[in-house]
Amino acid sequence: MPEFAWPWVFVLLPLPWLIWRAVKPASPGQALRLPHASLSWSVSGHLATRSAASWLLVLGWLALLTAAARPQIIGPPQAQTHSGRAMMLAVDLSGSMETPDMVLGGQQLSRFGAVEAIAGDFISRRSGDELGLVLFGTHAFLVTPLTYDLNAVRAQLQSATVGLPGTETAIGDAIAVAVKRLAALPEQARVLILLTDGVNNSGSISPQDAARAAKAAGVRIYTIGIGATRMVVPGLFGNSVVNPSADLDADMLTYIAHETGGQFYRATDGNQLADAYRAIDALEPMPQKGREFRLHHELFRVPLALAGICLLLGLLWPRWKGAGA
Repeated sequence: MPEFAWPWVFVLLPLPWLIWRAVKPASPGQALRLPHASLSWSVSGHLATRSAASWLLVLGWLALLTAAARPQIIGPPQAQTHSGRAMMLAVDLSGSMETPDMVLGGQQLSRFGAVEAIAGDFISRRSGDELGLVLFGTHAFLVTPLTYDLNAVRAQLQSATVGLPGTETAIGDAIAVAVKRLAALPEQARVLILLTDGVNNSGSISPQDAARAAKAAGVRIYTIGIGATRMVVPGLFGNSVVNPSADLDADMLTYIAHETGGQFYRATDGNQLADAYRAIDALEPMPQKGREFRLHHELFRVPLALAGICLLLGLLWPRWKGAGA
């Protein structure tokens, strides 16, 4: 059933009469003329004339007040999907992320190409979480602040460019940037997912110090080390097999995860990377039910349109009557 959000607006109902009382002519026989409407009001101590124009203006004023009072229909209670969890993604964009050693669905991809595909799907499944995105290389940048707009987070990840924040790897700085955003929030579950393929070789904060700060702030860090262990490289004297992930500091990533109550995952191909994100999904499950809210459907457009029509007809009515006479 419709109800009014601002019913107090109806206290303005007598406002036109009060204005008329304040400006009425001193003598009973005088008439008040409204030049723009060519409408004469005969004032002889009564409230107003009972002409058709008067009633149209009265009806228009009532409709205008009704629109201003915001009539609305309130829908049934619905459960919110907001989980109260704040989750940051920190993704490595150092130069080595262009290494084409990942296989996903039978297709050869660069490391960042696999992250873009699989992390994008992970983001889509986190409806109800606040998500943010940190991209790092030589420097770490907050690209997307915590938001419920998952499309914005996914779009920023998809538009990222390897090497843009520098070719080195500042893991400690990336953790510090994310923790600063998470620690400023009210008490709730705080999660950071850190994905990298190298070793910390840049930045002003060591990963160990950043991990201790994260632990003090109640932030759990899940670390993912990405990169294949075998890769065939063509050369002048034939093909050779190399380990493209020789620089990956798995011990450091394991320490960060264990220090903060998270876990470390090793992803040597696209399938293992997908498994890592699925495991994090299971460890940080979405709630089945949240706080309830009710949708409000505004109905002010109908009385507002009626008010415009009635007021316009009320002002033009005397002109039409005069022309007809």
